[in-house]
Amino acid sequence: MHPTRFTAAVTALALSAGLAAALAGPAGAAQQDRPVPPPGDGRSRALAAADSAATSGLDELRHGADEDLVRTSVTPWSNGLYFSAYERTYKGLPVAGGGDAVVLSDSTGKVREVTGAPAPALRLSTTAEVDARAALATARAQLKSVESAGAPELTVLLKAGKPVLAWHTLVVGRTAKNKPSSLDTFVDARTGRVTQATEKVQHADGRGYHNGTVTIDTAASSMTDPNRSGFRCGGQNGSAYTGSSPWGNGGANDLVTACVDIMYAAQRESDMLKSWFGYNGINGQGGMVPARAGLTEVNAYYDGTKTTYGRNQNGTNQLTGIDVVAHEYGHEIFDRTPGSTGSSNENGGLNESTGDIFGALTEHYANNPNDTPDYTVGEKLNFLGDNRPIRYMYNPSLRNNDPNCYTQLTSNTEVHAAAGPQNHWFYLLAEGSSPGGGKPTSPICSGGPSSVTGIGIQKAGKIFMGALLMKTSSWNHLAARRATLTSAKNTYGSAECNAVKTAWNAIGVPAQSGETDCGGTTTPDFSLALNPSSGSAQPGSSATATVNTSTTGGSSQTVQLSASGAPSGVTVSFSPSSVTSGNSSTMTVQVASGTADGTYPITVTGTGSTTHTVTYQLTVGTTTPPTGCQNAENTYQGTLTSGATAVQPNGSYYYSATSGTHAGCLRGPAGTDFDLYLQKWNGSSWASVAVDGDATSEEDITYTGSAGYYRYVVHAYSGSGAYTLGVSAP
Repeated sequence: MHPTRFTAAVTALALSAGLAAALAGPAGAAQQDRPVPPPGDGRSRALAAADSAATSGLDELRHGADEDLVRTSVTPWSNGLYFSAYERTYKGLPVAGGGDAVVLSDSTGKVREVTGAPAPALRLSTTAEVDARAALATARAQLKSVESAGAPELTVLLKAGKPVLAWHTLVVGRTAKNKPSSLDTFVDARTGRVTQATEKVQHADGRGYHNGTVTIDTAASSMTDPNRSGFRCGGQNGSAYTGSSPWGNGGANDLVTACVDIMYAAQRESDMLKSWFGYNGINGQGGMVPARAGLTEVNAYYDGTKTTYGRNQNGTNQLTGIDVVAHEYGHEIFDRTPGSTGSSNENGGLNESTGDIFGALTEHYANNPNDTPDYTVGEKLNFLGDNRPIRYMYNPSLRNNDPNCYTQLTSNTEVHAAAGPQNHWFYLLAEGSSPGGGKPTSPICSGGPSSVTGIGIQKAGKIFMGALLMKTSSWNHLAARRATLTSAKNTYGSAECNAVKTAWNAIGVPAQSGETDCGGTTTPDFSLALNPSSGSAQPGSSATATVNTSTTGGSSQTVQLSASGAPSGVTVSFSPSSVTSGNSSTMTVQVASGTADGTYPITVTGTGSTTHTVTYQLTVGTTTPPTGCQNAENTYQGTLTSGATAVQPNGSYYYSATSGTHAGCLRGPAGTDFDLYLQKWNGSSWASVAVDGDATSEEDITYTGSAGYYRYVVHAYSGSGAYTLGVSAP
């Protein structure tokens, strides 16, 4: 049995508000004698909807027969919303560089938005000709000195739209020019050569000053944060400074004092995320990477494992001001949200801008009199000897003629300069083009609106944070526009959504097909899902699936169903052929005699006020669900990927009106480890009353219990494939 993994897996299981017709109690059982049934659960409904969209391949979530979308994180949001992030796998291997996705769903079980990074259909051998040890040696050789290197993981890398089998590792150390480096490295698993290496070190132009006497969270005898996991501050050896409060002496180059500044700024940023946005700290899980002070260089950076801070050009102080620290931890926010960091200059510019935005947000939240809130970067440092900031968010062109407008960007724009357009957008959204009150005016790019009215930095920040939770590996300005509109409309409403749109128009980012309508009324829309999303049939037989629809915007509407892509000899029909959104149709896939064996993707299209698609994977002849459990009263079939779970009957539960024996029989794919759990509702939660968790694909449960509500949970502990569940009840 595998209780730990099971507990983690079932936290997202859906609780249906209705009873399954199957397995009802005897006809004479009095309905009024039943206890109160299990309530619907908003989180479970949202995640069930998201998982169904991912499994069904809704719109941008389409994937092939050997591919799966594996949910990697869930972030709760305002108004009962949940962001579910998914990573693509191919034959069990992670896919990097595309194919990742995010689903925004709500507590009523509606899918609000899906976004996915483009990926081609994958077909390649997963057998490596170069072993992990050789690949690691090659990756380490890219740096002159190595501080750490992760164990290589066999991965499918999408490079220039083509899949490459590669060993993936992160190598941290120093380059031949003695520059800090954190190389996200892929070594071709066939040739043994580096096929891609992306620098994750995000450098900041130096800033630094002291924040005065402040309160920070530390352990009694070390600069280790007791409340934020992983966070500590010390010297270049990585160990936290030890001592006791009061920490530091206030000296400009005292490194313990530098750590006071670092911990103060990082902790205020973490607090801001929780207080203003409801987000759980820098990494989304209540923690952040550690910090190191005392770098003997004019630099500060984040490398994926830590933040590091040096000194200014003249050596007069450490680069540990609020904006630089919040900027560096802003890179961790960008790195830890879905899609992580990309390799293009545009993606890098958006990453740098994210750091600047979180620097401004943290300054406004902290409201420290020693560093009054503003929208400039490095204003306290005199970094270049001219007493000017190094970046101006309200008018980026004031430094080095950096671009104000999206149309000024090129593929070669340096990443710090490329931060300009999004920084400009954020200022316009937060403050407007002519905010008054001593705040600077901000120009509008050619073709933009005559003016922009701001909505305030807290609202602007929450909209931006919500957009980052929809980020994918193909993140760019166009995707950011679409995501911020979705975030604004779903978090606040029409007025804020229109403000976001106006700010993007003001910097020249054009409207995108399918972007959120900011109208005061909800645009009619619907969603599709398949249950199951795959099936198998021998020639001369058929398979069925349920096409579920839901109304996700406006009033319910008629949805016409059709199918395409079926191979010769396969016909698809729907009964009924059109439904009112919120209802379902039965899809029958008829396989004629003589149809060639193979796996075929069939696209199911729903057409109403707009069009949505899902994908059904049909396997002809080669595989069928495991047989067995012939004596069961009711039989259910499904398909699970490794680590996933399913609730039966049909995602719901059943009521047993009398005491007696419950029997469950599970048959999973050969060579896998599937587990079976029988659960009973105890009035407040589901409790497992019988478990068969042997390390096999066949599980059997017999349980004698009293009347009540019951359900079965099937858990694919390891391995993937189709299963059959037989169920009998008193």
